[in-house]
Amino acid sequence: MLAFTLHNFFKNNFMADDKTKKGEQDRNQVSGSEDYEIQYFKDTLNVSADDVKAAIKATGSNDRQVLEDYLKKQK
Repeated sequence: MLAFTLHNFFKNNFMADDKTKKGEQDRNQVSGSEDYEIQYFKDTLNVSADDVKAAIKATGSNDRQVLEDYLKKQK
């Protein structure tokens, strides 16, 4: 039982994002640990990677629209 519980804990909390499972939820969120997602904001909004990470921290959100709105206001 303990092994099963630990397996589920690690599976649900420490496994990498499954790139094959993409849906609306995945597209609406930004992962601060994924370089390609940060690159999107750098290129689109002309901000630095540090600005993107600071926006995630300041807003407490990884919602794409929330971050875009926050970064646009900071300009």
